[in-house]
Amino acid sequence: MTATTDAITTYKWTIDRYHQAIDAGIFEGQAIELLKGELVQMSPEGIADAGLSSNGADYLREMLGSQVKVREAKPITLPNDSEPEPDIAIVQPIPEIYTTTRHPNVDDIFWVIEYSNTSLLKDLEFKYQIYAEAGIMEYWVINLKTRELIIFRDPVNGDYRSEVSLSSGTIAPLAFPDIALEIRKFIS
Repeated sequence: MTATTDAITTYKWTIDRYHQAIDAGIFEGQAIELLKGELVQMSPEGIADAGLSSNGADYLREMLGSQVKVREAKPITLPNDSEPEPDIAIVQPIPEIYTTTRHPNVDDIFWVIEYSNTSLLKDLEFKYQIYAEAGIMEYWVINLKTRELIIFRDPVNGDYRSEVSLSSGTIAPLAFPDIALEIRKFIS
């Protein structure tokens, strides 16, 4: 499949072709992800990004236990020819499927979290659109520049109808309304 612009024609990747290239070792050692059929370089992880996302994942495991599988920087497969690798994906706990058959897909995903510093624009615009189009019910962006959590919910027609920014207090994820998560555990 190709896409044509005024000056150039680009090759669009499908999920199947992307997996074939990965299996063949073509992208070995390259930090890329498939976003809307395009190969996109992933931003390098800084100290704050790496440390806070790891701490956030540990906290989610502690709070949610065996109700979920917390995956760090692992692919999720979306129907819009996208296979992003969010910093954290909170998914159904079916590891036998994820180790033998496929990555988590939309039906398996409770919510995703991106920690953003240099990737803030990509996460708030490009990935925002990809997750909303795919129907990911809840998307969190941790803005490392301002140390705030931005929560997007209720995707409709490729856009989230709800957005809230928090820097303190607690939040209950949509999938787990009885669990109060402390915002500071994710941002400091």
